[in-house]
Amino acid sequence: MDGKRVGARRTTADAHGDVVVLLIGMRINRFWAVHQWLPVMRAMFRMLAELKAAPERGLLSRVLLTASPRTYYVVQYWESQEKLYAYASAPDAFHREVWARINGKERAGKVRGHVGIWHEAYVVPEGRYESIYGDMPAFGLAAAHGQVPLAERGRYARDRLAWRAPAS
Repeated sequence: MDGKRVGARRTTADAHGDVVVLLIGMRINRFWAVHQWLPVMRAMFRMLAELKAAPERGLLSRVLLTASPRTYYVVQYWESQEKLYAYASAPDAFHREVWARINGKERAGKVRGHVGIWHEAYVVPEGRYESIYGDMPAFGLAAAHGQVPLAERGRYARDRLAWRAPAS
């Protein structure tokens, strides 16, 4: 699917091997402290733009989501945990600069609780994830790894969870 047109069909993600997922976001604790949370939000968008411009860093796909009027996050699908860690610590990456600023503010006692930041990372082994998309363009895991007709992986969730990539 091209991501724009939707055909009437059921598909599943064409992931092989482990899947690396990062949830990363922010929570606005004080709406009036725009000068505190807006830079965090802008940094998030700048990092996503940096990753889009350099696909070799390993970000396969991302989905921007809102959990509430206060909480915004990104679900990211990565090529490997090694590439995720490499980006997080790369001296030339914007993430490293932002993280150094945040750590400096914490050490200096300048963090006032106006904005919260968080992340959760998961490495999901093959056989421990499954997906189904009905009349959907590539989304989520399928946007990261491609999608195939449901019949290729199994009609039922238990069949898709049992699927393993052919040995190469």
